[in-house]
Amino acid sequence: MRGPYWKCASRRSCIFNMECMFGPVLWSWPSTCGFTEDLCQIGAGVSLPGIVAAKCGAEVTLSDSSELPHCLAICRESCQMNNLPQVHVVGLTWGHVSRDLLALPPQDIILASDVFFEPEDFEDILTTVYFLMQKNPKVKLWSTYQVRSADWSLEALLYKWDMKCVHIPLESFGADKEDIAESALPGRHTVEMLVISFAKDNLNYT
Repeated sequence: MRGPYWKCASRRSCIFNMECMFGPVLWSWPSTCGFTEDLCQIGAGVSLPGIVAAKCGAEVTLSDSSELPHCLAICRESCQMNNLPQVHVVGLTWGHVSRDLLALPPQDIILASDVFFEPEDFEDILTTVYFLMQKNPKVKLWSTYQVRSADWSLEALLYKWDMKCVHIPLESFGADKEDIAESALPGRHTVEMLVISFAKDNLNYT
């Protein structure tokens, strides 16, 4: 299976986020892609999106909660197993302005895999994203998430933090299936993809 081709203009960073539910991942990925963007992953967990991006040539920073050292250890082990010693791993807790958050360079992309699963965390997540947007107003949060309740919404919080959201149709990149990449996921779960940015910024995906 051929990997995605991502071409980016700058050399800043990107953040990824996955729930810490499994152990380290070993990912085989041909280094033939054109990803030159810097990335940071928040709540990286097993780190799969960050590992893939790093294999494609991105400058990646993985993060998970500073209160979950075992998750940070899994991030480091995933990097070691995949021969990625250059990937940085930092502890960041949503909604907390820490030294590690302050020390992060401007980011270009924040990747977040299924972080919107507890409504009480939604504003803390957007607060952290907002802080990173202060360093680079053009940064974008790309996230996929499982729809768990039709009553949950980001709309009011996006308005409060002067952000906007655009939904990306899964069929636009062949992900509208029940068995992506020969797996059993997402099955019958409803999964959506969105891009969050400053409301004043014009989104451009080309």
